Amino acid sequence: MSKGLVAHVSTTVEAPRKKVWEALVSPAAIKQYMFGTDVVSTWRVGAPIVWKGEWKGKAYEDKGIIRRIEPEVRLEYTHFSPLSGQPDAPESYHTVTIELADDPAHSPAHPGAGTQILLSQDNNPDEQARHHSEQNWTVMLAGLKTYLDKP
Repeated sequence: MSKGLVAHVSTTVEAPRKKVWEALVSPAAIKQYMFGTDVVSTWRVGAPIVWKGEWKGKAYEDKGIIRRIEPEVRLEYTHFSPLSGQPDAPESYHTVTIELADDPAHSPAHPGAGTQILLSQDNNPDEQARHHSEQNWTVMLAGLKTYLDKP
């Protein structure tokens, strides 16, 4: 169940769900479109996920747990960042859900040619935090779209 205010962002990419999914779970790909972060996970339900890197001149190591994984459909994980200034406690974690669907704007002659990406992040304490989350995720999705457009 979601908690707090929920940030929502979405985009459509000119790539099949299989290619989008591979970019979502490939550490090498993630590093290219997600602010240069290094991600470590086995991508199994219940497994840890760790993001390491530098943000605005500060080293960070964020962490979470994979909650749901349905290849080419849905990825859901918790996320905690010590840079938030919040205590490392369950109420300080966000749940991030990324859902993939075929883009209905593509013709039946080209099924799977495009993918809608819907992303939500819960537990934003106020409108300012929700807006900030949406801005960050919008930048990340733009990076993903650019990455997927590479030949």
